[in-house]
Amino acid sequence: MPEKDQEHLATDLGATVSQLMRHLRAASPQGELTPTQRSVIWRIDTGGPATTAALARAELVRPQSMRLTLGALEESGVVARSPHPTDGRQVVFSLTEEGRRMLDVVRQAKHNWLAVAIAERLTPEEQRTLATATGLMRRLMQE
Repeated sequence: MPEKDQEHLATDLGATVSQLMRHLRAASPQGELTPTQRSVIWRIDTGGPATTAALARAELVRPQSMRLTLGALEESGVVARSPHPTDGRQVVFSLTEEGRRMLDVVRQAKHNWLAVAIAERLTPEEQRTLATATGLMRRLMQE
């Protein structure tokens, strides 16, 4: 059972990470993408081509909702559909070159914002402390 100090630290850490994520989202030129669209693009990029059903399960949404999300991404040229390699009844969605380019631009903007913030707002000693804290956060997420 966590003690009061650990509970307070957990609350503070969660709020701080959420605020950092909001700053990163604001720093990137994502256009009109919804959070679900961004998440789907990321999933396809990291996990490879996927079916509507697989993406819906991963995003915890109904397949009908995922079809709408994928339709909007396909219409904007970010994803493309192709036949499923083993099941002719299904299709898989993958990133297009435009989708990869968009991801690269978004990632670079986020990294640039964070690198500049670290360089301008933290002393060298604080930067070392942040590097240590980053490693600790990584350990917290290990299963």
